Amino acid sequence: MPDDKKTSEPNRDRAVPAKRRQNRIAAMQFLYAWNASATHGDLADELYAFFSVPQQSPEKDAPADAAFADTENRGNPREFYAFAEELVTGTLKNLSRVDGVISDAAQNWELSRIARCDLAILRLAVYELLYRTDIPPVVSINEAIDLAKTFSSADSHRFVNGVLDRVKKNLSRPLRTAL
Repeated sequence: MPDDKKTSEPNRDRAVPAKRRQNRIAAMQFLYAWNASATHGDLADELYAFFSVPQQSPEKDAPADAAFADTENRGNPREFYAFAEELVTGTLKNLSRVDGVISDAAQNWELSRIARCDLAILRLAVYELLYRTDIPPVVSINEAIDLAKTFSSADSHRFVNGVLDRVKKNLSRPLRTAL
């Protein structure tokens, strides 16, 4: 007698992330690159160049950093990344306050000691927590943890979660709803 239960085969293809997730990935990558760059030109020009050039797939034998270049990330038209540009612009406009909040919350850690990838993720998330009241804080925190799991070291998501949990405690708005 055939079994009526449907067995689900794991999806072998990697699912394409949702639009906002792709935008957060792109924003985090821009912040990472921006932090690694010694010189900065006009932000509007840098954003245009970053979001206008399609990302190339990393070679099989490329260094681990090439994995940072998510192959599904920037294959969309530039207009697709409007949310990412808002996040980057807001983060960099408020970088002094964002970094101050991270410094206060990252107990016993200097900003210079935080891994660049983790710092980019934290900057993005802290900006969202402080300035984007249209995004519930728990969403920003969960997205940051997922970015750390995907793009950073094995234990980074714990560090990111700990820092953002301390930031969250100082928020005066509801955690699960947007304003």
